[in-house]
Amino acid sequence: MPYFVYGNKQDGPSYRGPSNSRNGAQISRSEWHGVEGGESGWATPDPVDTNLIWSTASGSGARGGIVVRYDLRARQGQNVEVYPLSTGGHSAGEVKYRFVWDAPFAISPHDHNRIYTASQFVHVTTDGGKSWRVISPDLTRNDKSKQGISGGLTPDNIGVEYADVVYGLAESPVKAGVIWTGSNDGLVHVTRDGGATWTNVTSNIPGIPTWGAVRHVEPSHYDVAAAYLIVDGHQENNRDPWVYRTKDFGRTWTLIVNGVPKSQLSYAHIIREDPVRRGLLYLGTENALYVSFDDGDHWQPFKNGLPPAPVYGMIIQPHFNDLVVGTYGRGFYILDDLRPLQTITPDIVASDAYLFAPRAAYRFTEITGNYAPNDDQTAGANPTYGASINYWLKSPTRATLTVKDAAGKTIRVITDSTTHVGLNRTYWDLRNEPTKAPKLKTKPSYNAEFTMAKDGTRDTPGFGTISVLMPPGRYTVTLVANGKTFTQPLDVLRDPNQRESVADIKASSAAKLELQRQLNATGEMINQIESVRSQLQSLGAADIRAAADALGQKFMDVEGRLFDLRLTGRGQDEVRWPARIAQQVSYLAGGVGASDFPPTAQQKEVTVVLGNGVRDTRATLDRLLADDLKAFNGVLQSKGLKLIAVEPKVVF
Repeated sequence: MPYFVYGNKQDGPSYRGPSNSRNGAQISRSEWHGVEGGESGWATPDPVDTNLIWSTASGSGARGGIVVRYDLRARQGQNVEVYPLSTGGHSAGEVKYRFVWDAPFAISPHDHNRIYTASQFVHVTTDGGKSWRVISPDLTRNDKSKQGISGGLTPDNIGVEYADVVYGLAESPVKAGVIWTGSNDGLVHVTRDGGATWTNVTSNIPGIPTWGAVRHVEPSHYDVAAAYLIVDGHQENNRDPWVYRTKDFGRTWTLIVNGVPKSQLSYAHIIREDPVRRGLLYLGTENALYVSFDDGDHWQPFKNGLPPAPVYGMIIQPHFNDLVVGTYGRGFYILDDLRPLQTITPDIVASDAYLFAPRAAYRFTEITGNYAPNDDQTAGANPTYGASINYWLKSPTRATLTVKDAAGKTIRVITDSTTHVGLNRTYWDLRNEPTKAPKLKTKPSYNAEFTMAKDGTRDTPGFGTISVLMPPGRYTVTLVANGKTFTQPLDVLRDPNQRESVADIKASSAAKLELQRQLNATGEMINQIESVRSQLQSLGAADIRAAADALGQKFMDVEGRLFDLRLTGRGQDEVRWPARIAQQVSYLAGGVGASDFPPTAQQKEVTVVLGNGVRDTRATLDRLLADDLKAFNGVLQSKGLKLIAVEPKVVF
């Protein structure tokens, strides 16, 4: 937690990398590490003991049939190859087992100790690869005319580029022992008794390219008799998509390619069935990704930032409901949170607006990452932090989202102005409303040449911003759009990697909330003082100039407790003079907010000291406003001049 992505690249082993590095915006290449195997194989974690990774390969120095049982704890693997004779230099007709470059590999969904791979036969192990046995006859055409020496005058028998091999292999997740295979010479078989008997169902598939490579079979999650099939005919220059569906163990098949345009790059590689919504399918072709909501009867493009690329690998990460895609040459991609696709209905589409139930959000805190260069061109992007909030709009309109805690207190208001017709997604970063930095309306002391912004203001030097990461718990999200209001619960979950308890996190959050209150109160005082000072400076009557300057100095004395009025925000002048209350609150908040540990005794002590400073300064300012400014306004009133206005006080 978060999960890892497994795959491979040319001229290297299989790799593992995090879906979320939790250390900034990037997933650097230093976060990835090899898990043995090779450039063409599969890296598959054991679903029970995820310290064990099965890596297969052909290439990168290896030959066909390589299987490695890799242990993350030791960072070492054991080679448990099916038949450890090198096939290098041998033609397909000379070897005992014909393993293809990317030979299939599968862990039984019913028994994680039952592992399958395939040559022209299906092989199985139940003892961690210490032994393998064959559970099928030759499931290929076994055409000897296509098993000779490769390369003509200069043979190139690399030992993995063979015809007549099993290419697709999968066991039904509904019933153990129902296993489907497809070969790269166009045959499809199914067994319903764990390999004791096999049925060739190829002749039932209408229009199947005779020598097409049946590279992928997807048994249904919902119906033991149903499966989906990919046939790739491009090596025979048949570049159409050949995607089939059966609902009766292969006795009949339906071609399901409506909506996939025919082109030189439309041949398909992989199809996946959504494990949550029946009839929701994802299809990867040589240049695109498609989605179907009606079991493949109709397809539509599914880009969402995915570049045109061959989609070779695809899986739905079950806990997060993410779609993870492996492309040929363009890297790995993740579409976060498939829940809207899994729950959308015709009624939702017909409605003016709708708020989907959000998935639970993990409250990750930043961790230290591995060293990586700043110009890492291979770095991936982390997922957007926080809770994904998904909603439907029938027409473009401004959408307002409000997050409240379990007590009904408003935590955050998000106005989404980038909405469009259809599905929309925005994120709550799990933080409350940030503090607002005050705007100065006067120049730094002793710096009459200072240039203010066009609106006559400047930023307050050293005044930070505090936004508190809220503790785990139940929150409520409300959507207001198109005159409709919708509410959904949202669970914010503790990061299971954390050592801090929920009680610790809540104590830390409470400490940060107090510092946030102090900074807000400080900012309000600065805004009030700056407003009064700028009005005093603008008074043009010469007979009250001295009194205005004297009163202005009193306000400057109070403001000077909050931050040094000599600061310009330029160069290094923040190190020339002592930090005042605003800077000290920001500094302490940075230390407390660096982790979820409860505040230390000394942090609590300094919080009280700063709080007293804020309170005492507020009391001094209130007296100045109530007495001195009131008296000065009386003078202005007697002269018929405009009174000095005071911004209303806010209670934090």
